[in-house]
Amino acid sequence: MTTITREDLICSIQDSLQYISYYHPPDFIRAVGEAYEREESAAARDALAQILLNSRMCAEGHRPICQDTGIVNVFLSVGMGVRFEGNQSLEDMVNEGVRRAYLHPDNVLRASVLSDPAGARKNTGDNTPAVIHTELVPGDKLEVRVAAKGGGSEAKSKFAMLNPADSIVDWVLKTVPTMGAGWCPPGMLGIGIGGTSEKAMLLAKRSLMEPIDIHELRGRGPANRIEELRLEIFEKVNELGIGAQGLGGLTTVLDVKILDFPTHAANLPVAMIPNCAATRHAHFVLDGSGPAELEVPAADAWPAVTWQAGPDAIRVDLDTVTAEDVATWQPGDRLLLTGKMLTGRDAAHKRIRDLFEKGEGLPEGVDLNGRFIYYVGPVDPVRDEVIGPAGPTTATRMDGFTEMMLHETGLLGMIGKAERGPVAIEAIKAHKAAYLMAVGGAAYLVSKAIRSSRVVAFEDLGMEAIHEFEVADMPVTVAVDSRGESVHQTGPQYWQARIGKIPLENL
Repeated sequence: MTTITREDLICSIQDSLQYISYYHPPDFIRAVGEAYEREESAAARDALAQILLNSRMCAEGHRPICQDTGIVNVFLSVGMGVRFEGNQSLEDMVNEGVRRAYLHPDNVLRASVLSDPAGARKNTGDNTPAVIHTELVPGDKLEVRVAAKGGGSEAKSKFAMLNPADSIVDWVLKTVPTMGAGWCPPGMLGIGIGGTSEKAMLLAKRSLMEPIDIHELRGRGPANRIEELRLEIFEKVNELGIGAQGLGGLTTVLDVKILDFPTHAANLPVAMIPNCAATRHAHFVLDGSGPAELEVPAADAWPAVTWQAGPDAIRVDLDTVTAEDVATWQPGDRLLLTGKMLTGRDAAHKRIRDLFEKGEGLPEGVDLNGRFIYYVGPVDPVRDEVIGPAGPTTATRMDGFTEMMLHETGLLGMIGKAERGPVAIEAIKAHKAAYLMAVGGAAYLVSKAIRSSRVVAFEDLGMEAIHEFEVADMPVTVAVDSRGESVHQTGPQYWQARIGKIPLENL
């Protein structure tokens, strides 16, 4: 019988969540580095460089890879010879570890979990509760897999109950393009096949905890049908040309993981869950000898990649920019923004809409006329920081507010991540505005461009409050221009056509 103390489990959960907030798994770093070396799309290569540089900066500075520090997922395999010291439940101990991790004063993590999800949606303040899955297994050890799953990638989860004769590959290839780029590719696709609907989803999530090994599999060849499926889906998804951040390029997925389970003769349940460029997970075992010890990645784990905006970057003064300036920008142009911008995402937009519906104006201190709004929910600052990691959130969630914001406020443009949908693009075109894209997965790098920050409205919303940022040389790309052309449509189309002419061995 092995005794695991309350503090050993709590400390191990806390330490692992802090660890994965700033350390990418080494296999992920290698895979992104290899994708960077292979990439021929200038836009995708630039995004990959920012992701790699951000990763190294976070490892050195012990600050979050992404401003979205995720909802915690924990898989517990409890040996039947294990007993726990103390009178707390297993879930309570895990949640205490989560609480301590997210409130750690040296590296505060963003609390994103809301209670009453269909009602008040009130932030719990410490990112609890975690989503916990427990199984009893033979043995006298506790095996723990911890992940912090970002909302952008989780939002793109898909499930289908296929007919037994349907093609899983065809379903994946039809479904991946509908996910857009809000899941921040390149990442991994986790696929669960079989069981029941909820089992397939659980298999897909669990598969994302496995190491990236697709190139080793390609080297030795598949040994079974699941490995054949992994290779086929990996190659065909990358041939879609979606590329890093959806900008078009050679690498959309770094690996495809599949777990399966026996299923009913009448069913073929298939689930697909993507992991983003902020892939965060850790695996450890407790045997009663003390808390987990997680190995720090070697300094040479990160490739020697630097990032520069390039000589063609256009410098933009946000304090004086005009609609005439915006009209000159072309899709794919790289901009360096300097000056003041306001922030606002889902909750702030909803409050603004509610104010307008009541016949009221914007809150005091909020003037959006001729300005840009940044879709972001930053991490709180620590030590001498102006603001914590402050990367963009998925812009499509604000699509339904875009016409209102442009028409009612005189807003000149928006900054976020990934593509815009048809409704937003139409509004951007009608108002001759622009949508600019920052790289998802480069939150710490982006935060270094922010010189000052203050809350100007809706302070009770926490990370969703409206801030005013003053930035210097913040890098963005023109994703939708004033004429309504979107690089998230033209980029993948171009690279899908090009990839058809590139020999498979070069991918």
